[in-house]
Amino acid sequence: MTVELIQAILLAFAIIVILMPAYIRLMRWAGFAKQIRMDGPESHQVKGGTPTAGGTLLIMVVGALALVFNLVDASTFAPLAALGLVGALGFADDWLNARTGDGIRARQKLLWQTAVAVFAAWQIQRTYDIVAVGVPFVGAVPIAPWLYIAFAAFAIVAMSNGVNLTDGLDGLAGGTLIFAFVSFLIIALLNSPAQPNLAILSSLLIGGLLGFLWFNVHPAQIFMGDSGSLSLGATLAVISLITGQILILPLIGIIFVVEAGSVLLQVAYFKATHGRRIFRMSPLHHHYELGGWPETKITLRFWIVGALAGLLGVTLFLATLQRLV
Repeated sequence: MTVELIQAILLAFAIIVILMPAYIRLMRWAGFAKQIRMDGPESHQVKGGTPTAGGTLLIMVVGALALVFNLVDASTFAPLAALGLVGALGFADDWLNARTGDGIRARQKLLWQTAVAVFAAWQIQRTYDIVAVGVPFVGAVPIAPWLYIAFAAFAIVAMSNGVNLTDGLDGLAGGTLIFAFVSFLIIALLNSPAQPNLAILSSLLIGGLLGFLWFNVHPAQIFMGDSGSLSLGATLAVISLITGQILILPLIGIIFVVEAGSVLLQVAYFKATHGRRIFRMSPLHHHYELGGWPETKITLRFWIVGALAGLLGVTLFLATLQRLV
């Protein structure tokens, strides 16, 4: 098992690193250049024209390797479906952004995300006949199937958008996603019963993200795009649901939760006070950026928080598992 996990990480990393230079040239030739919003930090204007939709290559490589490793089963069907279906939405959004400067409307994206999320939640509930949710230090708490599906769908949509909002600095979303997937790789292995195929799928995602980061760290040669951030966020939530640790996800993915929360707080406070702000700019990484922090410092410090949160999440899982045993 350990050998397979290492092979998955190394193989995904190697393929991404080998293919990415040609893919960057292809995206540049096809006109997939990022259009920078004028209402963002002024320093980001120099990033305009950088190729985007890097997440699409990651999705294709992970999907192909999942077939090579023969991973498609009940535990991996929903994550792979979320990765592909939400990735298709993100790719369309990246394409429109490159052409017009505006992507798909938020309401239209939300409808597609919700449809995929409900399908994934229904498939998970039906496959595992889930009638309870694991609560840390408490155990299994009964839940009606329809309520579980609604809660699970909300979690998928929320995490998808949380990662998307985090993807605003070079390497930020990619690095924090790696720590989150490492945490759920460990949880899948130590779960009762163990979920080896889910662990290997997490390894493929980790390896692919490491390969992507090779080209995405500051200064980025390519951006993840919505094709990557939306799909990987949804996939992370789906994996947490299949491991039964959805309530630990907000801790492991604390960066994504805080980033999304900062936007909600900013908008609510702005409307309630008729123009006043809590943060210099949201999401939160822009607040620190406008406060004078270099982009690399923000990214590394957020990575550190993400790594520590992942350790705490795994520790909480182990403590709960020992209590149940």
